[in-house]
Amino acid sequence: MLATWTWVVTIVLSVIFILMSLAFRKKSSESFMQFAIAGGTLPFFLILFTDIATIMGVGNFIGHSSKGFETGVANIIFIIGEQGSKIIFALVFAGFAARFTYKSIGELINDLVLRDKIARALVGILTSAIMIAWIGGQAKGMGTLFGTFTNTDPLPLIFFFSAVFIIYTMIGGMYSVVWTDLIQGALLTGLAIWFYISVFAKIDFSYTKLTEVLVEAGAGDLVTLNISFVEILTLFVTGCFGILAAQVYWQRCFAANNPKAASRAMFYSGFFAIGFTALASITGMLVKAMNPTLESGNAISWLIMNEMSQFAALLFFILIFLAAISSASSLLHSAAVVIVNDLILPFKPKMKDTSLVSWSKILVVFVGIFSITGAVYSDSIISLFSFAYTMAGGGVVPVLIVGLVWKRRKAERFEMGYQNSRVSVWGGRVGLVSGAIISVAFGILLGVLVSAVLTVIVSLLLPNKKDPNEEVIIQEDNIVNETVKA
Repeated sequence: MLATWTWVVTIVLSVIFILMSLAFRKKSSESFMQFAIAGGTLPFFLILFTDIATIMGVGNFIGHSSKGFETGVANIIFIIGEQGSKIIFALVFAGFAARFTYKSIGELINDLVLRDKIARALVGILTSAIMIAWIGGQAKGMGTLFGTFTNTDPLPLIFFFSAVFIIYTMIGGMYSVVWTDLIQGALLTGLAIWFYISVFAKIDFSYTKLTEVLVEAGAGDLVTLNISFVEILTLFVTGCFGILAAQVYWQRCFAANNPKAASRAMFYSGFFAIGFTALASITGMLVKAMNPTLESGNAISWLIMNEMSQFAALLFFILIFLAAISSASSLLHSAAVVIVNDLILPFKPKMKDTSLVSWSKILVVFVGIFSITGAVYSDSIISLFSFAYTMAGGGVVPVLIVGLVWKRRKAERFEMGYQNSRVSVWGGRVGLVSGAIISVAFGILLGVLVSAVLTVIVSLLLPNKKDPNEEVIIQEDNIVNETVKA
C-alpha cells in the first residue's frame, strides 16, 4: 500500500509542478534578465520563501542525518559554518549585492574588481561546482529514499527525479522557481515541524535522554566533541566559505527589489536553516541509539519505515519530495545562468537575449545529466557538498573579499560600471586557481590563506597597466561634450 501511494504522490506532484512552471513560461522568456533574476523585482516574501525552500533540500534531511549518525555533535560545527554563513551573508553581503542587477557573482567580481573574462570564467566554473554537487545530492537522496519505500533499484529512480527537475526548471525561470517555492516553502515548514515533533517525542524532547540512550547503545562518543580546534575551524570555514561562494544566494539578492528585502530574507532563513538542519543531524544520532549496526545512509529511511505509521511515512515522503523539487529547480536554474553568463556571454558579447535564454534552457539539461552522473559515483551526499564547498570557497571568497576591501579610491563606494579595486588581472587569476587547488589538496584553511596572500603579492608585482575606468570616464565625457555641442 505504501509503495502504491508513494508512486501516486510522486506522479501527481510532478505533474502539478510542471504545470505551474508552464504558467510562467512566457514571462521568463522575455529576456535573459527576466529568466535569470526576474528583472530584479522580487519582494521580501518571495525571497524569504525561496531561500527557505532551497535550504530545505533533501541533502539536508538525508545527508545531515547520515553525518549525525556517523560523527554526532561534530557535524553540528559544519552545520553552524554552512548554515550560519547565511546570517553572515545577510549582514555583510546581501544588502550590498541587492544594490546591483548582476546575474552572477562572477559578473560582480568582473565588473567591480577584475575586468577579466578569463577570471570571470574561472569564478563561473568554481561556483557552478557547488550547484552541480547540490543537484546531485538531491537526486541521490531522493532516489535512495524512494528505493527504500518501494523496494526497487534506486538508480532508475534517481534518473526519474532528475528528469522531473530538469523539465520543471527548463520550462520556467526565476519566476517559476520563486512562486512555486512560496507554496513549497510554506508546506515544507509545516511538515518539517510535524516531523521533528514526532521524532523527538520518542526521547521526551530531552537531549539528556538522548545522551543516555546513546551511551546504552555504546555510541556515547557521538555526544563528545573529541576533535581538535583545527578540525573544528576547518569544518566551520568549509561550510561558511562554501555558502559565501554559492551563486544561488547571490542570485536571489540580485533579484530582490531592494537591499532591505534581500538582507532580511537571508537573515531570517539563516536562523531557520541552523535550527532545522541541526535537528536533522540530531535525528541521525537518535537512530544510532536505536539501531547502532545500521548503515548511516539508511538512517532516516529506517526510522520512517520502522518507527512510524504508513500515513506518517507518506507525509514524510511528501516532505522530502517537496524539498528535493524546490531545491533542485533553484540549483539547476542557478547553474545554467552561471554558465551562460560567465562562460559563454563574455566570449560572445553580442549574443541576443533570445539566444541567451535558449542556451540557458539547453544547459539545464546538460548540467542535470552531469550532476546526476556525479551523484551516482559519489560515496555520500555530504562528500559531494564538502568537496564543492572546499574548492569554490577556497578560491572565490578570498579574492572577492580582498578585491572589495583593497580599494583604489577608499572613500568611493562601489557602483556598477566602475572598477574600484587594486587587485590586478593576474592577481585575481592566481588567487582563484591557487586557492581552489590548495584547498582541495591540503585543506581550506591553507587554501584561503595562500589565495589571499598571492592575490595581493601578484597584484603588486603585476599591476594592471591602466585604470579600467579611464575608458568609461572618457566615453562619458565624450557623450557630455557631444550633448553640449548639440
